[in-house]
Amino acid sequence: MKPLFALLALLCLLLPRPAQTQAVEVEVDLELVLMVDVSRSMTERELEIQRRGYAEALRSDAVFAALQSGLLQTVAMSYVEWAGTQEVVIDWRVLHSRADLDAFAEILTSRFDPALRRTSISEALIFGARMIETNAFRGLRRVIDISGDGPNNQGRAVTVARDAVLAKGITINGLPLLTQEGMGSAWHLDGLDIYYETCVIGGPGAFVIPVFDWDDFAEAVQRKLVLEMVSRPVPPRIIPAQATPRDPTDCLIGEKIWQERRRYWDMP
Repeated sequence: MKPLFALLALLCLLLPRPAQTQAVEVEVDLELVLMVDVSRSMTERELEIQRRGYAEALRSDAVFAALQSGLLQTVAMSYVEWAGTQEVVIDWRVLHSRADLDAFAEILTSRFDPALRRTSISEALIFGARMIETNAFRGLRRVIDISGDGPNNQGRAVTVARDAVLAKGITINGLPLLTQEGMGSAWHLDGLDIYYETCVIGGPGAFVIPVFDWDDFAEAVQRKLVLEMVSRPVPPRIIPAQATPRDPTDCLIGEKIWQERRRYWDMP
């Protein structure tokens, strides 16, 4: 019996093994991470406006037309809320039809969460890049779209994170919120749009769309999504000229403001 078992074992070794199944990446026109600020400076009203603004934009004719304009007419998109940490509200979804856009929008308006602490644009960018690199898609373009109402004040330097993300071939676009409400006024930077242009965004076709009034938020999001979904020549960097008391081109301005506030709080 032993020779028979030895022969069977030899045959098993010689027989060709079935090829291991490998994950196949799904090709899409665009991989897009929406990184949305929910730091403590945001009021509950502002958090709700953001969610509803994105939902309204996703349901618009303009965004659907942009989605259909691509070579593959397909976008992979996720929605992440960030402050000092990050929370994936909607993980990667393939958007191809109006029904897909509506379903994405419906989730956004189903619940609203309380604000988190601090503002780490840098760690949000690193988190977004990791999501893109570990997903199941291969996009013709890869984009992180980040909004926020203040400069970076936690984590690694924002320029270090930006450069690391750009080195991976990922474009960063910005939606700076120059609105003032609640605690946000204490951290307000008049030139936040210029800060985003100088310190945050980058890559082919990168742009900034500033929001000065919450009433304009949904329209700004719609414009931004259309620019990102439509394959077209490089759009202009949408930056209005401003004169401000703080230097918005200082990429450590957020950290300096935080230290100023801490010294004030620590005073007897």
